[in-house]
Amino acid sequence: MNLPNKLTVIRVILIPFFVLFLLANIFGAADKWIALGIFIVASLTDMADGKIARKYNLVTDFGKFMDPLADKLLVCSAMICLIELGKIPSWIVVIIIAREFIISGFRLIAVENGRVIAASYWGKFKTTFQMFMVILMIADLGDKIPYYNLVTQIIMYIALALTIISLCDYIIKNKDVMSGDM
Repeated sequence: MNLPNKLTVIRVILIPFFVLFLLANIFGAADKWIALGIFIVASLTDMADGKIARKYNLVTDFGKFMDPLADKLLVCSAMICLIELGKIPSWIVVIIIAREFIISGFRLIAVENGRVIAASYWGKFKTTFQMFMVILMIADLGDKIPYYNLVTQIIMYIALALTIISLCDYIIKNKDVMSGDM
């Protein structure tokens, strides 16, 4: 297994620890900061694995499939936790998770037909904004920084818009997957 794929696997392994520290009361107030640190490290592995894979020609079908799945698991786990913490409306998370299921379905159908659908730029922008949104929501510095909550809300709606745009982009670019004309 090459380095980018190992980073992807590490990202998946970090998810339960992230959730544990975000929701459990282990070290009191420090828990949210530990969770935030884990989330940031996991998010950075997403950026690193892609850059390394492209730079050193280490792109694999495993990476094309698992990297976006690891991102989905990380971000969706975070957003579900943030619902429980009262930081994000559930309807937004439902839309985001529905998009992920639809794209995963497209990818599974494509794989059955010998094709791997890699992440698009819209999908990468979406993931970046979702990760940034999660970081802002976990940090929750609204009582210390003016307009923090407003900026967080704006980022949340940009992430939602990018989620919808990237879904439309995938469907348009890969409509042949559903028609069987691959």
